[in-house]
Amino acid sequence: MSAAGPPQSARPPLGGGREATSEGAHWRARSLAAVWHPCTQMKAHETLPLVPIARGGGAWLYDFDGRRYLDGISSWWVNLFGHANPRINAAIASQLATLEHALLAGCTHAPVVELSERLAALAPPGLGHAFYGSDGASATEIALKMSFHYWHNRGRPDKRGFVSLEGSYHGETLGALAVTDVPLFRATYAPLLMENAVVPCPDARGATGGRRPADVAIDAAAALEAHLDRHHATTAALIVEPLVQGASGMVMYDAEYLRRARALCTRYGVHLIADEIMTGFGRTGTMFACEAAGIAPDFICMSKGITGGYLPLSCVLSTDDVFAAFYADDVARGFLHSHSYTGNALACRAALAVLDIFRDEDVIASNAAKAARWAALAAPLAAHPRVRHLRQAGMIVAFDVATDRPDFARRFFAAALERELLLRPIDRTVYFMPPYIVDDAEFAALVEGATAILDRE
Repeated sequence: MSAAGPPQSARPPLGGGREATSEGAHWRARSLAAVWHPCTQMKAHETLPLVPIARGGGAWLYDFDGRRYLDGISSWWVNLFGHANPRINAAIASQLATLEHALLAGCTHAPVVELSERLAALAPPGLGHAFYGSDGASATEIALKMSFHYWHNRGRPDKRGFVSLEGSYHGETLGALAVTDVPLFRATYAPLLMENAVVPCPDARGATGGRRPADVAIDAAAALEAHLDRHHATTAALIVEPLVQGASGMVMYDAEYLRRARALCTRYGVHLIADEIMTGFGRTGTMFACEAAGIAPDFICMSKGITGGYLPLSCVLSTDDVFAAFYADDVARGFLHSHSYTGNALACRAALAVLDIFRDEDVIASNAAKAARWAALAAPLAAHPRVRHLRQAGMIVAFDVATDRPDFARRFFAAALERELLLRPIDRTVYFMPPYIVDDAEFAALVEGATAILDRE
């Protein structure tokens, strides 16, 4: 096939199988011709039309043809307080009038300083130094490189390996993918990746036969202990998604694992990296999921909700000890990683507006009450004959579906759109993770719609 792309006869019909009779179809066709969409087999859009979004408002997205869709997944887990949020809009507009961006090498500005101070105050104790990137995968790369470089600067260059959990997902750049254990994303690129260790996941679904989720966590921690006992001399860090492993199907586990992992990392001289890219900013019930275990990692990675779903931004907070290992006269001992848009002023101002909303509206307390109501609304799903393992962590509700259909996720997605719901299952796991502003009636609509789809499928 030539570099020009597939031959005209192989390209999807206009509108992904529909005639271009509307403005939505017009944009759909142009997108299929020009845009390579993420996490997508593009050929699927020959039969599954794209949804061209014209605008957003609150928890809803609106297409060009007058239909609306309840954003039940926060547009890939990023939106916290609704689309076109007035407070975040105003903050960005105000920042536009003074500074849109300035390089952060040799310069600084008020939004990045203020954000760094406020994140350090909110994060677990001891994490006081902020390094910025543009997205979750870049945050993972930063943390991995910092950990390796720390040990190098401390005279321990053999500590270069990493450990992650079965089913982990930490991003799709090469370093992040090396500590990811989702075959769909990793398998093709395996020859390019550094080798790292995988230890058992404390998946609470393994709590059967009278065992508790904490028992599963204790067993998984014992396996981690055995690994570190053998390999701590060559291990730089353990990286975990605290409490919930998102991309492997909203796998939830008991906080006891985090407590034991922290103690083991301290005992064996291994860094603990908390990937809070999805779990941070209130998703699991506390501002950061690590709080549920009362532990402080050596690095905490954050992105997604940090700007309320507005602008790309990520941050890695590290400890004084980590920072000190790079502080020297020798330039090569410094952390020379960089992104052109590091600490972008507009993104930082959006993030500050998000933190203002958390503070002024007591969001964490409000979410706790709302999560309890969501649990009651979702409870009837547990009795559905096709539902398995209904579970919840704060503002995330998920369940597995008993089905043999390999195309279940695609069919469910399409059926949800027919009901004006944006839901995107992960394999056979359906989850609800809407913006925090969703009211009880809207959440009930997600549950009722999912139930109706399961009844039909």
